[in-house]
Amino acid sequence: MKNNINNMQGLTGKKAKWLIKSIFAASFLALVSCESNLDTINENPNDQASIDPKFLLTYVEKYTFQVDGDNMYASRMMIGTDGENKYQYMKWNDTSFEVYTKALLNTGKMMQEAEKINNKNYAAIGKFLRAYHFFNISLKVGSAPYSEAAKGESGITQPKYDTQEAIMSRILSELKEANDLINTSDKIEGDIVYNGDAMKWKKLINSFRLKVLITLSKKTTVGNYNIATEFASIAGSQSLMTSIADNGELKFADAADSRYTMFNNSGYGSSLYMADYFINLFKDRHDPRLFTFAAQTTGAKEAGKAITDYTGYNGGNPTSPYSDNAALITAKNISKVNDRFYKDPTNEPASVLSYSELEFILAEAAARGWISGSAKTYYDNAIKASFNFYQTYVKNSGQYFSGFDVNQYLTTPLVVYNNADPLQTQLEKIMTQKYMTMFHQAQWTSYYDYLRTGYPNYPLKAGVAAPFRFRYPQSEYSYNSSNLKAALAAQYGGNDNITSKPWWLQ
Repeated sequence: MKNNINNMQGLTGKKAKWLIKSIFAASFLALVSCESNLDTINENPNDQASIDPKFLLTYVEKYTFQVDGDNMYASRMMIGTDGENKYQYMKWNDTSFEVYTKALLNTGKMMQEAEKINNKNYAAIGKFLRAYHFFNISLKVGSAPYSEAAKGESGITQPKYDTQEAIMSRILSELKEANDLINTSDKIEGDIVYNGDAMKWKKLINSFRLKVLITLSKKTTVGNYNIATEFASIAGSQSLMTSIADNGELKFADAADSRYTMFNNSGYGSSLYMADYFINLFKDRHDPRLFTFAAQTTGAKEAGKAITDYTGYNGGNPTSPYSDNAALITAKNISKVNDRFYKDPTNEPASVLSYSELEFILAEAAARGWISGSAKTYYDNAIKASFNFYQTYVKNSGQYFSGFDVNQYLTTPLVVYNNADPLQTQLEKIMTQKYMTMFHQAQWTSYYDYLRTGYPNYPLKAGVAAPFRFRYPQSEYSYNSSNLKAALAAQYGGNDNITSKPWWLQ
C-alpha cells in the first residue's frame, strides 16, 4: 500500500490488524496516565489484534476531542502574517481521509471487542463516534465511503460511496440505536470524557441528534425522516444536556500526550493574530469574553491601558494581503491570540458539542417553528452558559469579568432578543452569538452555519466565493478511483471542485 495511511478502506485484514496494534503501541504511554492497570490487555495468541475496548475508547476520544485551528481562518476569527494561509484566503483543496484509520477503524474494533464481553455501552458510544465522524466527513466532501468503509478484514478494499442523504439518514438511525443501547449497568472504562457516566453520554447522543437535524435545515426530509418532526420528537421526549457539566468536552492534563492541542504551538507565539471581524463583534457589544480570546496590542500595553479597555484591542483584515496585516505589527496596533492558548498546557476543555451550542440549536428550532417554547429563553440560556464556561475554565477569570452582569448584557441593543422579529433577524442574532462562543471550539461548526444560513456575514475578498466543500484526497484517485469517479458524476457532474454545492446545501 506504499505509504498511504489515508486510504484505510483498502487495508487487507492482516494490515488492518497490524495498524490497530501499531496505533495502540504508539499511544500506549499516553494511556498510562488514564489507566494504571494495563494487565487487562487481551493477549490471545490466536488473535493478536484483540485489545481491551477501554484502551481503544481512550485512543479514539483523544483523537476526536481535539482543536482544529484551520476553521478559525476560514471563519474570520484569526489571521496569519507570515505567509498566505489557504484557509484565510478561501483557497483550500484536498482534505484527508485519515479519520478512517485513526478513528473509524479503531472504533469498529472497539465495538467488536465489546461484543465479546456483551458490553452495550461501548457499542452505544461507538455508534456515536461513528456518527460524529461520518457526519463531519460528509459535510467536508459530500458522498463518501460509509456502508462498506472499514471492512478491509472482510475483503472490501475499494468501498463504494454512499450518497450524502443516505449517510445523514443512517447516522440519525445509528444515534437512535445508541440512545436505545446506553444503560447504567454496563461499566465504561477508559472514558476520559465523562468518566464512565452513561447518562451524560445519553444526553450528548440525543443533543447531537438535534445538531445533525438543524444542520440539515435547508432540507425537509432526509431518508425516511421528516426533519422538523424528528427534531420535535427528540427535543420533547429524550434526555438532553442541561448545564455546562454535560458538555461533550475533553479536559486536558499537564502530562505527556495529554496537553491542550495548541500548547507550545510556535505559530501561535509568532505569527497568528486576531481578525478584526471577530474582535469588533465583542468591542461593539462591550463583551468581556474578548479579553479571554485576544491579547492587548503592543501599543496598548506600552501605554499602560487596562486589560479591560476595549480600545486596547485591534484585529487585522482577513481579506487583505498578509503583508498589510504584518504592517500592523510594526505599528503596534494588532492583537495576538491570548497567550493562554499556547502557554497553558491545560487551558480550557475542547468540545464537540456544548450545552451552550445545544441551547442555540433549540433557539433556532423555536424560531423556525419546529418546537414550541420561547426562542429568546433558549438564546438567553445559551449566552449565559457561554459566560459560565469561560468564567469557570479561564485562569484568573476575575480580571476579565469583574463587575460584569450577564443579565444586563442580555438587554443591550445589539444583544437583546425579540421573538416577534422576522425569522432572518432572529437567525442573525442566534448565529452571531453562537459564532462568538466558538473560538477554538466545535471544529468547523461556525463555517457550516454560515454556509447554510448566511450568518454571520463573513467578509470576503471581491471575486472570491466561500467554498462549499473540500476536494477528495489524492489517495482516493489512486486506490479507489472507479468508485470516486462514479460519486463525482452523480453529485457534481464529474467535477471535484470546492465550489460544487453538496446535497445538504441545495
